[in-house]
Amino acid sequence: MPTPTLQQTEQDKLHEAIAQARQACSLDDKSSDCAAAWDIVEELQASLSHRRQAKVSNSLETYCNDNPDALECRVYDV
Repeated sequence: MPTPTLQQTEQDKLHEAIAQARQACSLDDKSSDCAAAWDIVEELQASLSHRRQAKVSNSLETYCNDNPDALECRVYDV
């Protein structure tokens, strides 16, 4: 059985947090428990989003990682 990746684990936590938030809000959607539950959902969503963005690189970044001495990849301090 393959080991779940960190992203899969976070996805599972997100789905569970959404279910808990819905349950907390089913009784009273104006309660502090409801608000706190949705805050947790938002934090998990932000974490997943940041993790996805960190993995994305454009073609110039890939090229510069492979060719750090190329003219296009030089960085100057001004």
